Amino acid sequence: MPTRRLPEWLKRPVASGAKFEHVSRVLSELGLATVCEGAGCPNRGECYSAGTATFMIMGEVCTRNCQFCKVPHGEAEPLEEDEPQRVAQAVKELGLGHVVITSVTRDDLADGGAEHFAQTIRAIRQSSREATIEVLTPDFMGERRCLDVICQAQPDVFNHNIETTRRLTPEIRSGADYDRSLKVLGYMAKREGKGVIKSGFMLGLGETDEEIVETLGDLHNAGVEMVTIGQYLRPGKNNRPVHKFYQPGKFDQIRKQAEQMGFSHVAAGPFVRSSYHAQISLRKTNNSRKQL
Repeated sequence: MPTRRLPEWLKRPVASGAKFEHVSRVLSELGLATVCEGAGCPNRGECYSAGTATFMIMGEVCTRNCQFCKVPHGEAEPLEEDEPQRVAQAVKELGLGHVVITSVTRDDLADGGAEHFAQTIRAIRQSSREATIEVLTPDFMGERRCLDVICQAQPDVFNHNIETTRRLTPEIRSGADYDRSLKVLGYMAKREGKGVIKSGFMLGLGETDEEIVETLGDLHNAGVEMVTIGQYLRPGKNNRPVHKFYQPGKFDQIRKQAEQMGFSHVAAGPFVRSSYHAQISLRKTNNSRKQL
């Protein structure tokens, strides 16, 4: 039976404060969307209050309809040509040292929006040369030509989330394929001059302990260096109900298992999301790389 009552360890304070208001104002003035708001992330208050945000480009309507996601599904909006420059301006105004850029999935575009990602990376590089850049991309239907466009723009981190286990993928991830996601990660991991390869998935959708270990093994074999594991929280009544809430101690156990497999960095916890404390995670990953 799906679990509905939120445990005490998963409750967050109401967002407020000067930094929160500043980030909200900059995003509003520049007409920019964030996955923090679009996907109903529970960390929005903490991240905004720390002066950070994860930019969501290419519109606020997704061409896919994943069961875990709050982002609206429907007919996609035309790309805004000046969006890369507006993102770059926000990065500069907020003084960000690490930038995370994600997007809705745009299966309607010939390149899935890969060039728009690349333009955004280049715009940020021009205005904030010291900032590190992380992209969290769709699968681009596995098209290598699209992945090459991303790679040529040289993000510091390439992230594509596997989201859930092989068995649950068909019912959870609209239009996605577990093995295709692994191939995307594996292809990028083998590219010369690659950045850090990252992926993540959620717990609480109905997976078993054995499937968690299998997913971690598949990601490691694909060349993923950094992995994030968090608790799925139902963002809306039309989304999949939570099957199980994991205790914080269980996340610690899974993190240790993943570390033993050889990942450079593992972030696991109830509130962990793809971009949560992303700059700290990148720093720890780079330190681990130096020790190899």
